[in-house]
Amino acid sequence: MICALGSAVCFGTASVLQAIAARTAEPGTGSGVDAALLLRALRQWRYLAGLALDGLGFVLQIVALRSLPIYAVSAALAASLAVTAVVASRLLHVRLSGAEWAAVAVVCVGLAMLGLASGPEGDRPGSAALRWSMLGTAFAVLAVGALAGRLPGRPRALVLGLGAGFGFGVVEVSVRLIDTVALPEVLTNVALYALLIGGGAAFLLLTSALQRGSVTTATAGLVIGETIGPALVGVLWLGDRTREGLTWLAVTGFAVAVAGALALARFGEPPAPPGPAPEPEPAPQGTQEPDGPGP
Repeated sequence: MICALGSAVCFGTASVLQAIAARTAEPGTGSGVDAALLLRALRQWRYLAGLALDGLGFVLQIVALRSLPIYAVSAALAASLAVTAVVASRLLHVRLSGAEWAAVAVVCVGLAMLGLASGPEGDRPGSAALRWSMLGTAFAVLAVGALAGRLPGRPRALVLGLGAGFGFGVVEVSVRLIDTVALPEVLTNVALYALLIGGGAAFLLLTSALQRGSVTTATAGLVIGETIGPALVGVLWLGDRTREGLTWLAVTGFAVAVAGALALARFGEPPAPPGPAPEPEPAPQGTQEPDGPGP
């Protein structure tokens, strides 16, 4: 659980840096799958620093997924929005309302409930059909991103956010489906390619969502996509369970943590950097300001 929370800290801090970099990058084609936009964002140190934090967070996420049920890790990752809110309030001088501080507390309470109720990870290896399903979902995320580029602002942001969430969800499930990293066995595991394609597609969609449209809407879609689906897969197909008699506490904690994260969705978008002061409007033609006081 410590690794899951550490992963949330990394992802939450990285999201602020990446959102600033994506917003200041030169606009791309408008497609939801815009590799050129990602390459332009990679030229900025903020995006690179965010990627470094994402890499550390991913390692911590893998460690957590090898010991905890997917639903517990998913809820902890959703809590990265609470981290983003706190970081924004300290470093970017964003003022949190009383309701938003309450939402941060709600996320913490939900995670505490999950920590008390979650049992060990499931012991089912996962079928070949599930592995192929993850690969198919990863390709579907790419297709959704391509189609989302044709939508107007708010629906576009929501679809891109959901798609990115499903892509990260594929990563969460695929980690559990990779039972060895030894060569050449790992190269024949379909889950490895689902992880790579799903993670790459999620980054593309999220970068596009951060640059245009409502990032608050995209972030809400991201939280929903990366929590509910993977949690259900873990319970129904991989054998994730709770401690004896504490299923109700796990379900309540999961719902509370995700609801608190959704209440903080606006912190997927940091405040815009200050721009130059507006220039004064020119005087209307045909008039001339007096050079000095009149008689």
